[in-house]
Amino acid sequence: MTNVTQIIIDTDPGQDDAAAIMLALASPELDILGITTVAGNVPVELTARNARIVCELCGRKDIKVFAGADRPLCRQLFTAEYIHGKTGLDGAELFMPSLPLQEKHATDFIVDTLMGNPMHTVTICTLAPLTNVAMALQARPSIAGRIRQIVMMGGGFSEGGNVTPAAEFNMFVDPEAAEIVLHAGVPITMMPLDVTHQLLTTSERLDRIAAIGHPAGRALAGMLRFFERYDIAKYGSEGAPLHDPSVIAWLLKPELFSGRHCNVEVETRSELTRGMTVVDWWRVSGRPHNAYVVRSVDTRGFFDLFTERLARLAA
Repeated sequence: MTNVTQIIIDTDPGQDDAAAIMLALASPELDILGITTVAGNVPVELTARNARIVCELCGRKDIKVFAGADRPLCRQLFTAEYIHGKTGLDGAELFMPSLPLQEKHATDFIVDTLMGNPMHTVTICTLAPLTNVAMALQARPSIAGRIRQIVMMGGGFSEGGNVTPAAEFNMFVDPEAAEIVLHAGVPITMMPLDVTHQLLTTSERLDRIAAIGHPAGRALAGMLRFFERYDIAKYGSEGAPLHDPSVIAWLLKPELFSGRHCNVEVETRSELTRGMTVVDWWRVSGRPHNAYVVRSVDTRGFFDLFTERLARLAA
């Protein structure tokens, strides 16, 4: 197939991470070179297991999974079991995966993959705190010039934060890593809360997923029904924001989204606003643009794409 995009998925599953991985696995336009996991929503031992569970649910035991950083660069780990449950994937019947975990560290895999492929051919999809990617950039700074782009779920501006009044979870957990990545000179597309909060898991949308008639669809519907309970109580909304699949959908159908190039900085010094992303949407700071920040999405088009691709798993 022509026009196949080679990707690395860096993740901390998490029910919405599971949804993103499933969307990628169901999309032939994407060649998943590997999945790297990091401590975030739950500790890295669980994120490494959860990524392999998702691959097995989708019948993809060919995917290689690599465990990475077990804590942020210079802070104590903050996790989100209060949202995702003690396993990270509560809501579905889980199992011990037979898919083996690769021995190589995630950071080494990222570096080796970028050095071993032609320039500007590998895209990194980050669904988690940016620790693994920052460590790879620190270990081999020259890889920055080889990355095609980084598409990240993280940050927020007019929506504020979702873990503190100021900060989105991925940025809050490891703001120092986010600062390294944002200043690496790599083309970046950022999916902040401002766009992901438009993608709600309503009952009708979850019913469509459950009706697909495949173990992955049924498991995901259960996961998301568990996942949404926290945000429904918090926001009074019809469902939970489906954050991470926005990254994969951007690669598949960028025309569903709109945004603009602007400067993004992340707060690392203040405890009050730790992890806050300062997005210069109106370009008043004079600082150079370092990210394409997405702000709106065709919600119906997104969920049509998402459901259609998951249905392919049952075909």
